[in-house]
Amino acid sequence: MTYPDLAQKVVLITGGARGLGAAAAKAFLAEGCKVAIVDISGETLAQTAAELGAGADRLITVTADVSKEEDVQRYVAETVAAFGTVDVFFNNAGIEGKVAPIVDQKTEDFDRVMAINVRGCWLGLKHVLPLMYAKKSGSVINTSSIGGLVAGPMPVSPYVTSKFAIHGMTRVVANEAAAYQVRVNSVHPSPVNTQMMRSLEQGAGASQEAIASAIPLGRYAESEDIANMVLFLASEKSSFVTGSQFRVDGGMLS
Repeated sequence: MTYPDLAQKVVLITGGARGLGAAAAKAFLAEGCKVAIVDISGETLAQTAAELGAGADRLITVTADVSKEEDVQRYVAETVAAFGTVDVFFNNAGIEGKVAPIVDQKTEDFDRVMAINVRGCWLGLKHVLPLMYAKKSGSVINTSSIGGLVAGPMPVSPYVTSKFAIHGMTRVVANEAAAYQVRVNSVHPSPVNTQMMRSLEQGAGASQEAIASAIPLGRYAESEDIANMVLFLASEKSSFVTGSQFRVDGGMLS
């Protein structure tokens, strides 16, 4: 156990069925936390829960569309019903959208990316923060991207737009939450070795090796690399850190 202060903390993770969310759930469970994972696919959630192997006293799953306010209210309510509160919120759900120049993007695809990535993040904050404010403690980690700090060569304007929005949202809400001793930070991964990158590679017609060649450490991040940063930001070892952006990018933006 690396962070003993996390033991018995209640952690809520959106986009928790795979990738970064599933890796974070595994890491938090290893620290002795109680974890709720939220995703749109009940089947994938069930598979991930089986792989994680924790009992219902430590792990619950909630099927929800994070872009729908009633679903967000429900995943918060179900977490509270099971575990009593939320101490840590990994506000992680997101989709990549289409790889195409802006003139070839469909408006409905842009709207879907913004609904999941931006409205989903915003709604999560809106409905989780009151729980943290009431007890004057908590840590929120929003998932942005290096694409929320710089615009790279890949034509993914809806995705980049959404991740810049999360960057800005984090900074504004961190200022609001500080009065309640609640911390809000964002993580900004480089390409991560997940299914999302398989989709982006295919859309861009680029290989993993070609994309990784732009990363000084010479490889994609693994989901566990991001989970390690999330654990730190959730813990009391980062107790004086809020409103900040944490790159986990192998030196890509250095």
